[in-house]
Amino acid sequence: MIDVQNLTKRYGSHLAVDHISFAAEAGEIVGLLGPNGAGKTSTMRMLTGFMPPSEGTAKIAGFDVMTDSIEVRKRVGYLPEHVPVYPDMTVKGYVTFWAKLRGVSNPRARVAAALEQVQLTDRQNMLVRNLSKGLKQRLGLAQAVVHDPQVVILDEPTIGIDPQQVIEGRESVRRLGEKHTVLFSTHILSEAEQVCDRVLIIQKGRIVAQGAPATLRQQLQPGAHLYVEIGGADGQTAHSLLTQINGVESVQAQGDGYSVRARPGADIRAAVSQTVMGAGLALLEFRPVAMTLEDIFLDIVGREGGA
Repeated sequence: MIDVQNLTKRYGSHLAVDHISFAAEAGEIVGLLGPNGAGKTSTMRMLTGFMPPSEGTAKIAGFDVMTDSIEVRKRVGYLPEHVPVYPDMTVKGYVTFWAKLRGVSNPRARVAAALEQVQLTDRQNMLVRNLSKGLKQRLGLAQAVVHDPQVVILDEPTIGIDPQQVIEGRESVRRLGEKHTVLFSTHILSEAEQVCDRVLIIQKGRIVAQGAPATLRQQLQPGAHLYVEIGGADGQTAHSLLTQINGVESVQAQGDGYSVRARPGADIRAAVSQTVMGAGLALLEFRPVAMTLEDIFLDIVGREGGA
């Protein structure tokens, strides 16, 4: 449904998006994660036809964003980070306006369906100016889906709204995934972990990791982060012993034991066990610490940022 190959965007001498490639299948929810300035918004703008790529290709439902731009726009719904609304319109009037711009064949029915989908039916006669930021986000989502697109692209759909509205926004994204391919960017890592089928971590314009959250954890988890509690040694001795193990990157006190992190790619489990037991000490607790998507994100982006 989305096919991106070596997509690149330059602004003068600045390389904002650096030859990225990825695909998203029909009905898949893909999250685009990265710090500010990583290239997320530029990527989305190219996919929606908002601006042209400098190099590479991008196709939506088989149509090229450059050579078949009109066909692409028919098949894409886009919610930018800052929703462009007309404050003196009613909610229903605004969505109807977009339905007519989109050439929807049965605008009355589609507007009603879009408002129902984002739970704004009971506010359809309100002026847009009287909506909260969260409700304006929902209104923006209604305009993005009123033409029933195959692909929905959402740029930071939950930024700046309260926690309850974040939960509602998350549910809206889940529902969208039942009928549409969804690509959205977010800074809320727990949101991506709970909603996404797959995540793309982007840093300095490049995709530095991608996969299902569970797959990323599995790839990075083994031996990477352990909790170790040692008996028969004082704190200084235990800390020194763990620090000297080959492959250990850091040792930090945590409760009655230590949080031990491995260098990238190292599995230190056997070495920790053998070193502690070989020193004649008791291994009171020894277990892996589950990595969250946030741990993975901070680990990868931190490594890339220091490169």
